[in-house]
Amino acid sequence: MEVPKPSESDKARFRSLVPEDPRVDVKPMFGNLGAFVNGNMFMGLFGSAIGLKLPDTQARRVLDSGGGPFGPAERPMAGYVSLPPAMTDPEVTPLIAESLAYVGALPPKAPRQRKK
Repeated sequence: MEVPKPSESDKARFRSLVPEDPRVDVKPMFGNLGAFVNGNMFMGLFGSAIGLKLPDTQARRVLDSGGGPFGPAERPMAGYVSLPPAMTDPEVTPLIAESLAYVGALPPKAPRQRKK
């Protein structure tokens, strides 16, 4: 499984779209980026693709408008959709806000216990 690397402009666009919210952390993930709230990823970058975790109804709308699965083709991430590449930043912004609200309402992710 090959993980695509985002360009510097992909990373810059991703960071520019991440909401200004004190609960949000952006972290590197396998050479890409993820935006997290309460330890749960709500937004990710995979190569040039931006993915969001959305409620099923909204995820279906994104897929119907030209989006696709998010992550490696062999093993896409369940519950996440890639935004259509042609979607503009003003179109993306409300979806990102919805993803943050949706994932922000989930229980915080418990930290993993490190093996000794």
